[in-house]
Amino acid sequence: MFTAQRARTATTLALLSAGTLALSACGASDGESGGAGGRFTYLGQTQNTTISGTLEALAGDQCADADAAAPLTPDAIDGTTWDQQLQLLAGQGALSNMSMAAGTPSLMEQFIEAGQVVNLSDKLSELGVDSSVLPAAESTIKALYDSEDLWSLPTEFNIEGFWYNKQLLDDNDVDVPTTWGELADAAATLQAADVQPFVAAGQDGWPITRLVGDYILRDLGPDALKKVADGKASLTDPEYVVAADAVAEFGSAGYFGPAAGSIDYNTSMNQFLTGSGAFFYMGSWALGNFNDAEQNKIGLDNIGFAPFPEVEGGAGSIDQIPANVGIPVMFTTENYDETTDAWVECVVENYGDTALNDFGQVTGFVVDNPPADQPALTTLVQEVIADAPSSILWFEAAFSPEGTSVSQSNGGGLATGSLSGQEFMELVQAANEG
Repeated sequence: MFTAQRARTATTLALLSAGTLALSACGASDGESGGAGGRFTYLGQTQNTTISGTLEALAGDQCADADAAAPLTPDAIDGTTWDQQLQLLAGQGALSNMSMAAGTPSLMEQFIEAGQVVNLSDKLSELGVDSSVLPAAESTIKALYDSEDLWSLPTEFNIEGFWYNKQLLDDNDVDVPTTWGELADAAATLQAADVQPFVAAGQDGWPITRLVGDYILRDLGPDALKKVADGKASLTDPEYVVAADAVAEFGSAGYFGPAAGSIDYNTSMNQFLTGSGAFFYMGSWALGNFNDAEQNKIGLDNIGFAPFPEVEGGAGSIDQIPANVGIPVMFTTENYDETTDAWVECVVENYGDTALNDFGQVTGFVVDNPPADQPALTTLVQEVIADAPSSILWFEAAFSPEGTSVSQSNGGGLATGSLSGQEFMELVQAANEG
């Protein structure tokens, strides 16, 4: 299941990015490298056993023919130095046939430019399995690498939005908001009734900065943060500061609670699941917590999901879903042959069902046979994913490591009202430029 640590994958791994090593063209690999000896090699992180477990399950069932031709050979290394080790392997021409992709998008782009990873748009079309990847997941990956092509696969797919306590809304005659104005009105009503409107991990920062990014993309359109990354706009431009100001106003009003800056991820999860707040912005990785009766004291049927609301008059749309793909997987061009084709085809067609049924993991693949006893919230998430025409990325997705760190370390200041939107945006913009 997706943990708090994985929820911050983009941040953690981005901070690990080291100086870029020269990515030389891959030469012939030795007996230990990907594809050697007729094997199908997979390299993952020791902290993530779901991908290797799913592949092993497939090797013994749906992918038995592919495994007979090229036996699955999984391996794992510590994820805390993932990008650095991946760079070293790439420079040596020793990437595995399949591996978890680089955590830093810019490093993945280097692999793409060096011709070291497979263009999966072309490959899946050639194999006739391109329809097995959900449009929203494909959109997320393409945006992540700023490409028109698909370069990795979504073995995990998480949507984000406001989970809410149905009973607290019903008791206070609050409708599920569809616009930011309605969300503000709902918060004011709940606050007046002595109900904390929002639960959030202000200490961690990123749940607050997510709101800033989502507001920007609803207001200015889905390409607004790309314009910042490309130098065509600045976070300190007035139309961008409006978003941070809107979140800071919620903080100044006390909508995140009296100690928002000291609340960490686990505490915020516990607060929501024990009825201490009405709205909880979080990703669908939280389903593991919601489905756990020991943690969930408000009841599974009492939790609803609302997409991040529209901003009145904005250029974005409520059906553009905030999403991330955790750490997707890539395939190397080194030693790619017909046995790799067989594995790719089988994985794309069967991974979604096996990951969901065996590990409870929601992916970006089409699911044909969901578990008979699947919780209703999991089904809801799948329906939202299947119906979403496209997705949007999180606030820091295209930031520098320093920009990401400064953003998230100051997110709590917005939640407490100790930072204005202008001050926050100035800090983050300066860090990105530094």
